[in-house]
This record gives sequence, structure tokens and C-alpha cells, in this order.
Amino acid sequence: MTPTLRKGRPVGVWLNGVVRSGSVVLVSIAPVIVVSAEGDANEKPGEPEEAAPGSRRPARCLADPGASSWYDWWGALVIARLDEKPEDRVMLRLLPAALASWVALLGWSGSSPGAIADDDRVSFEREIRPILSDACVFCHGPDANHREAGLRLDRREEAVADRGGYAAIVPGDPESSELMLRVCSEDELDRMPPPDSGKELSPEQVELLRRWIEQGAEFEEHWSFVPPTRPEVPEVGESSWPLGAVDRFLLAEMERHGLSPAAEVDRGTLIRRLALDLTGIPPTIEELEAFERDDRPGAEDRLIDRLLASPRYGERMAILWLDLVRYADTVGYHGDQEHHISPYRDYVIAAFNRNLPFDRFTVEQLAGDLLPEPTIDQLVASGYNRLLQTTHEGGAQDKEYLAKYAADRVRNLSGAWLGATMGCAECHDHKYDPYTQADFYRLAAFFADLKQRGAYPGPDVSPTPREPEIEVLDEVDRRELAEVEEAIAALGDRPGSEPEREALERKREEIASRARRTMVSVSVEPRITRILPRGNWMDESGPVVEPGVPGVLPELGVEGRRASRLDLARWLTRPDHPMTSRVFVNRLWDRFFGRGLSRSLDDTGVQGQAPSHPELLDWLAVEFVESGWDVKHLVRLMVSSRAYRQSSIPTPERLREDPDNEWFARQGRFRLPAELIRDQALAVSGLLVERLGGRSARPDQPEGYYAFLNFPKRTYVPDSDGSQYRRGVYMHWQRQFLHPMLRAFDAPTREECTAKRSQSNTPIGALTLLNDPCFVEAARAFAGRVLLEVEGTDADRIAWAWRSALSRSPTVREVEALVRLLERERSDSGADPSAASALLGTGLAPVPEGIDPAELAAWTAVTRAILNLHETITRL
Repeated sequence: MTPTLRKGRPVGVWLNGVVRSGSVVLVSIAPVIVVSAEGDANEKPGEPEEAAPGSRRPARCLADPGASSWYDWWGALVIARLDEKPEDRVMLRLLPAALASWVALLGWSGSSPGAIADDDRVSFEREIRPILSDACVFCHGPDANHREAGLRLDRREEAVADRGGYAAIVPGDPESSELMLRVCSEDELDRMPPPDSGKELSPEQVELLRRWIEQGAEFEEHWSFVPPTRPEVPEVGESSWPLGAVDRFLLAEMERHGLSPAAEVDRGTLIRRLALDLTGIPPTIEELEAFERDDRPGAEDRLIDRLLASPRYGERMAILWLDLVRYADTVGYHGDQEHHISPYRDYVIAAFNRNLPFDRFTVEQLAGDLLPEPTIDQLVASGYNRLLQTTHEGGAQDKEYLAKYAADRVRNLSGAWLGATMGCAECHDHKYDPYTQADFYRLAAFFADLKQRGAYPGPDVSPTPREPEIEVLDEVDRRELAEVEEAIAALGDRPGSEPEREALERKREEIASRARRTMVSVSVEPRITRILPRGNWMDESGPVVEPGVPGVLPELGVEGRRASRLDLARWLTRPDHPMTSRVFVNRLWDRFFGRGLSRSLDDTGVQGQAPSHPELLDWLAVEFVESGWDVKHLVRLMVSSRAYRQSSIPTPERLREDPDNEWFARQGRFRLPAELIRDQALAVSGLLVERLGGRSARPDQPEGYYAFLNFPKRTYVPDSDGSQYRRGVYMHWQRQFLHPMLRAFDAPTREECTAKRSQSNTPIGALTLLNDPCFVEAARAFAGRVLLEVEGTDADRIAWAWRSALSRSPTVREVEALVRLLERERSDSGADPSAASALLGTGLAPVPEGIDPAELAAWTAVTRAILNLHETITRL
């Protein structure tokens, strides 16, 4: 007897591929719930249903019986035939159930018609929007100029609107929805997406759309356009694990997905992780051993506080921001000459070290020159507006390049602060997000008051002037100069003070000579800003626009006057702004956990990936704002969590359960940024020169690398003093010819905003670590330390070197491998003294006296191997 089929009712069990009704035995089986029980006795198997003349065919899609992983992680959709009759064709969903479900099988009367369990609801934000965005919105989205059939599928009111007797979406009725008819059509002229689009919906996606429409086709406003509110901190089952709210949010999701946190790492791994994340420099053996011995409560918190107070913290944090704002030492275009901007980099480092509130940090960069009586630091900060690429190429059109600069600034502002892709609206309305072309040019109008040229005058010199510029001293030099001037004033006209006065005046002149020039912002009468049709700088037919913000975001709140860059900066950090705090929080999370709460660090729009933990992202964003935009507070919340202390090494079981670490049930592991790979080698070797600020450093690079740089021709001259060993954040950043070591490890050229660096894994990286003069010299100096500072056997010295670089002791096997390498190198160095001398001659650092050259060369091979290890350049 065939059971009665009603949607949402259990009808039997799935056992060995057969549907059977009646009593059940409690074995490894799951109840079968009817999802669709439609049928037509006249329909032939495998043939599409014919539509009556003048009628619309019902939108019915039966899935491929071989399809797996249909629409959620609970189970799969299958097709079964009862009694092999077409009219009994049903679409079944396997749903693992608890004891209550078995009770329901044996006698449950069913819930009220139309009731849908929370777990059965389709999420528009997580499941439907990505489908529409990828396959539909390009033709049926915000861009009115290229919208097909006048249909928008990103707005509910238009998607459900009557279109002359039918609608794209009929809430609750997928069979009457034109959308379902089109995505299921076998006719290439009707099918959507069109075959020539290169897009095709999978059966799983079609079923998701059908279920969503059946459930009422509810839309949700995109998460990044809704101001964050502080959610309740969830309760968790394992209440002893969380150390705070961050852990509770994470653990709640782990438990919901049947996961548990990874084990906590040992002290050595934790201090190395914290040191690299917060300062970019690994701990010394002394620091490591002190932390391992500290068994008092709060040892981790004290370590975090010490690292946050270190000047190295600002240098580490600055790398993220300099990537975002595309800081570089050269103009980028044409001859890529140097320009004056290094004091801006030092401002960023100092701002992070001083824990300058992020809202103030924003104001000073966008509008430091517009503040009342701006300080030197605020004027330097306004150099942000001058960081873009510029040109003085002969024949360049001033008007053309002013348009390029305006577009560049909109792209960078929206990318750095909003994580938005507003550059897509330069020539037309955005294809996916609700940004119009008018929005793009209204943002550009904020910068129309900047004093600048489009095509700067020559001559072809490097550095090249880019007025307006000012001369500035470092903060340390400014303090020292003030002290000297006070001493001169105190001398007065005292008899016999001339020699002392002359010495002080010479000192004053020497300090003043250290001043550097830097580009700054100066406000002038604003230029007219028009919408450029198709982005064409020669077309002046577009309407004039005033400064303004995208209509989808909160209003600017300026009336009766022209809005300024200062208004823009304050608007970005108003408490109800939906993007700024979330974007910064997400990027910091990526820094400390290996990926963001939303993986899309550079796209908060509908093409980006929704957050895996939206409540945690909102909680942190609100906390950030309510703390007074306190960056160190935000950092401390993240790195003091229990989740941060988890092991990053997954077990095979964990890899199967959560291969992408979606739920943060382990820490992330990732290669260090290029600058930190170099910093680490210099620090471990003892060569690192730590000096805050100053001119950009020029370490060695291959001779002739600049051969193709012209206007003017130039030769790279490396530093011949301690600047050779300064931190990577201070390295000279040549946009067209970035230092080869930086390129080998994926540092960006900084022509555009970079929210997350790519990570390649090529032989070039290994060859750089082995052969770049910086790393060869570092290995030599490291070997000298091993021989001079460590007494004992070869194994003892290897263990010390290993622990210095990796903050852990080597295994027996690792020691034995390096001992074999050492013995082989001793033999080779002794047989070829000239090769050993050549190796030891690399770099500026003197070879320590009293060490046999052959022995030093042999140990250099060992330390080169240690510095080249994958583990050495990886943050675990």
C-alpha cells in the first residue's frame, strides 16, 4: 500500500535504498520527509512537462538522482519511485533526527500547515544573495543603463511586482514564479542565466531558490549597509573554556557545528606568535625562558601589555596601513622618480605607538590641514592625500591626469576605510552594489580643493618636487632642537658665553640639516567636478556635482554650505556608520587569525563573502566605537582570547570536519610578510639596527636592476652604514622596480589599495633566502653568535641556534641532520679556503676576530639552513 504523501510529514524510513512505511526498527536510518509530492500521471519519465497553449508552464525541477550535497550539510536530496509509478514520484530529503523524530514517525499528527522549522529556513544573506549576485544581478541589478527587461532582482519590491499577469517572484508559490520557470527551462532562448553568460546554476542552487520562494521569498538588507548593534553574548555548553566574549561567540558556533576547540599551544609557541603578531620580531632566548618560568596568574596578559608598549608595535602595525593607503617612495608613473613623503610613514608608526584613536587618525589624514592651527604632525598626516601616483611626462594632459587622480582617491578612500569597490562606478552605476556614478563623482568632489597639478612640470630629476611641500624634523629632533634653542636663550648676553653660544648654534644647524621634505595638503578654491560620461575626461556634458556620500549610507548631515574633507572624515567615523568599524575589525581579525570573519577584506558589497560570525563582528565593531576607537583595546581583546592560543596544527579528523577552518576551531598558520622575514633574520643574527623613523633605507639589491629606469637614468646606491640593517618597514619602496626580496615574498607595489597580500610558494623564495646578500650576511653573523656565545658540543650549539630562531628545542632527528650538514661543510670549507673567504666577505659586518674562517663558513651553512626552514618564515 502506498502511504499518503503530505508535504512536511514523515512517511517512512530510508533503508538500503528503499522507502518503506509502517513500523521501524531503531537502527542507522533516518526519517524521510516529503519535500515535493507533485506528479502527473500523463507525464512520461525523463520528458519535460508541456505547457498548454497560452499558459505558463509550472516551474518544477527534479534533481539528478546522482547529485550529492544538495543544499545543506544535513543530508541529500534523492528521487525515489514508489511502486515504480510516475505519479508516485517524490522528492525526498534525508534528515537525521533525534528521538522525537522517531516518535513522530510512529504517531505524530503533524504541525500546523505551513510551519517551517528554523533549521529548515533558507537564509537569504548566506544562501540566496550569493546566487543572485553571481548569476543574475549583473543584468538585473543596480546599473540602470545596462539593466535587462527593466527587472531588478536585488530589490524585493521590484522582484515581486506584477509584470502584466505574472511576476519574477511570487512569494510562497515557486511554480508561478517566472524566475523558477526561467532557471529550469530547457529552451536556450528562455533559460536564465543565458548560456552565453558562462553562468549555470547547479541543481542545489535551483532547489535553494525554490525553497526560498516557497518560504515567502523574504529579502534582507545587505549586512554591510546596516549599522551594527551590540548582540547578546551567547551561552555555551563548555563554560570553563571561554576567557571572554570573543571566545563565547566562537565556541557557540563550534558547538552548534559539532566541533570543539583545539588544544592550547605551549608557552614557546605562544610567545613567538604574540611577538611576531604584535612586533614582527621573534623573542630572544632570554625572553622565552623568562616567560616559560613565569607561573604567576596573568603571565600572558603581562606579556601582551609589554609587547603593545614596545616601539616595535607601531612598526608592525604600520605595514597593514601602508598597504591600504598605497604608500611608496616613488611617483609610480612614467619615470617613477622619487618623491618626498617618508615623514608620512613615520607619522603612521607613531600614531599606532601612541594609540591615536582611529577617528582622530582618520581626520588627520584626510583633513589635517583643515583643522584649526594644525600641528606639524597633522600637516604631515595630510600627506595621505598626496600618496597617489603622479606624472610629469612630457605631453601629459593636465586635465586628464586631474581626472585620474580624482578617481584614484575615490578608489583608495572607499577601499581603505569602507572595503568597498566604488572604482566600479567611475564609468557607470555599479553592477552589483547600490553605488551610482553620481555617488562616485560626489566623493571625488571632496578632494577638488587640493592644491595640485595634473601634469607636473619637469625637470627629469629624482627626487622630483611635488609642491606643496614642507620641511620637517623627526619628533626626537624637534625635541632636541627645542632644548638647544632654550639653552641659547638662557645664555642671553652673559659675558664670556660666546664659545658656548657658538657650539650651541653649530648644534642647532646640525639638527636643522636633518630635516626632510614631505608633501602635504593645502586647500584652495575647489575645482568644478562633473560626472564624466563613460569616465571620459574630455566629455564635459555631465552634470556638475557637489561633495556628497553614497545614498545607501548614512547622510552626511551638512546643509547650507559646501561639505569639506573634514566633514567626510567625521562622517566615516560617526557611531552609526555601518562599514568603517566593521572593516577595520575584520582586517585586524585577519591579521591575528589568518583570515577575516568575512574572508572578503576588500569587498563589503554583495559580491563579497558574508561574515561567518556576523554577531561577533558586530559585537567587536560596537566595542571598537564605544571604546573611543581604541585600537590597542581591540587588539588586546583578540590576542588575549583563548581562541588565539589554540594550536594551528589540525588533526586529520579536524581537516575533514572543517577543512577551511570556517569556525575557528584552530588557529591559522601563514607565512610571514616579506618585511618580517627579513626583520627576523636580522634580529636573530644580531645585525638589526632599531631606530624609529628617518629616511628610507636602501639594503643591497642586484646590480643593474634599475637599468630600465629612465627620466633620469639612475643607479641604485645601497647604504654603507647601519641603515643597511634597518627594519623592512623603512625599506625604499620603488613602485615599478620593487626590491627583489620584497617581490619574492609577495609585497605589493602599492599602486592600489591592498587589503590582503597574496601568498605564493615558489623556488624564488627559497633561492632568495639562500642567496640574497642580506640573508647570507645574516646567516654569517648568526653563525658568529653561535661560536662566540655558546659553549659545548656541536649539538649544544645547534640546539641554541634552533631555539633562537624558532622558540623551541629541536628534536633528536633535527639535530642529527644539522650535525651531518656541519660535518660535510667542515670538510668542504677546509678543502676550499677561497670559497670560505668569499662567503665570509659578504656584507658590511666585520668577521669576528679569533674564529677560524673555515669553521665559521661551515656554521654559516648550518644557520643558512635554519633561516631557510618553512617553520622559520611561518607564523604558527
